[in-house]
Order: sequence, then structure tokens, then C-alpha cells
Amino acid sequence: MRFLRYKSSGNVYYGWSHEHLVGHVDGNIFGDFRRMEANMDIDEIKLSYPVLPSKIICVGRNYATHAAEHGVEVPDIPMLFLKPPSSIIGTKESIVLPPQSNQVEHEAELAVVIGKQGRWIKPDETDDYILGYTIANDVTARDLQRRDGQWTRGKGFDTFCPIGPWIDTEFDPADALITCKVNNEVRQMASTRDMVFPVSHLIAFASSIMTLMPGDLLLTGTPAGVGILNPGDKVEVEIEGLGILSNTVMK
Repeated sequence: MRFLRYKSSGNVYYGWSHEHLVGHVDGNIFGDFRRMEANMDIDEIKLSYPVLPSKIICVGRNYATHAAEHGVEVPDIPMLFLKPPSSIIGTKESIVLPPQSNQVEHEAELAVVIGKQGRWIKPDETDDYILGYTIANDVTARDLQRRDGQWTRGKGFDTFCPIGPWIDTEFDPADALITCKVNNEVRQMASTRDMVFPVSHLIAFASSIMTLMPGDLLLTGTPAGVGILNPGDKVEVEIEGLGILSNTVMK
């Protein structure tokens, strides 16, 4: 099943999609809900970002090729950092380049949506805590990240976390192709099987530090090929079997 959020008459609602049709969801997708008839054309509604997380947990250097392109070692345990929820935008919205940076880059990633509260989750039990998966772009001001020595400012600007277009509850993350294109030019391409730490390991590790809440996002890292974004660019992150997250860039 695919859950999404859509805008109508100034409000945002949860919905579900089947092929090219969307229906309203009555209730809480993390609890009890009812799917209404799918009678809206998905091309005729405005999608919002598909979830409102209490926190966005990200993983650094989770692809060996990405670590290599920056000349750093692959960590022996997951390298976690946070992005603020205020950085989230949806598909077809604009990434805004901040005046403080001269080097803003894309990072195509698979994102896990947590489905229920958990702490000290065992690796073989993580599937019970996953609602589904979505696509993310961990937009990064690389010059600020390097200058600061820690990543909050470089990762935390408004619009620096595009996610969407929906949450897929049946997606298999074992071996899916991740592609990032900028103006139709392929910049990144790799499989999720190339992750250093798989999804189950990441959830278990993160939950040993903090309580995971329904709706929380876990961004699983980016492969090699990150590159600069300029005003007017169109950046598309596609994950095989999951969809396309598309955003424009403005100053």
C-alpha cells in the first residue's frame, strides 16, 4: 500500500494511492484507519510531504564509495546525525540555496518511516517497527559542513530535506537501484545492497540511543556521485520500485 499526504482547500490530508487514483484516509495511518474510495486522479492533486516526523535520523558514510570520494574511512559503527523537521519539503517543491553557502550538493537516499514506538529494538525484530519506505534527498551545504567540523548547519537549512512522493509499505530494500539525475544527467547510481550497514542494523543501533516514534525518518546514507546544485536545476531521485522525488532549485 502507498500512503501519501495531499493538499485540498488549504488543508493537508492523508490519502492512499492505487495506480493513478487516490483515496482519502480516515483515521491514523499509525493506528486505526479506514481507506475511502480512490476517486481522485493523482495528477490533479497537489502532493505534500508524506509524513511529519518528530526527528530525522541520518547516516553518514554508509556507502563505501561515498566515503572514498571524500577521502575518509568507512566507520566501524553507524555514524548518526540529525536534520531538523523544519528542513522537510515535498516533491515538486523548491530547494532554496542559502546565501551562507557556495557549495550546496544533492545526496540521494532511501528513507525508512518508523511505524511504532521502539527502544532497544533487536535486528531480527526491526520489520515490526517499519511502516514503509520513501525517497529522500539529504541536501548539504558542503562548504559549511567542512568548515564547521560538525554537520548541523550544513545539513539543517529549510528545504534541505525533500522527501516523497509517498510511503510504500511493501517496498523491499534489499537490492533496489538508487539514481539521481540533475537536468536529466545521471549523477548517482548504486544499489541499496551496497550499504555498509543494512536497514535492520541501523534501526537497532539508532534505537539503542533514542526512542523511535511513529513517523520518524531514518535516512540510510548516499552513494558516490554527490554534486553541486545551481539555481534553475531540476534534481530527480529515483528508487527502483518506489518512485521519483523531483525538486527544482532556486536562490
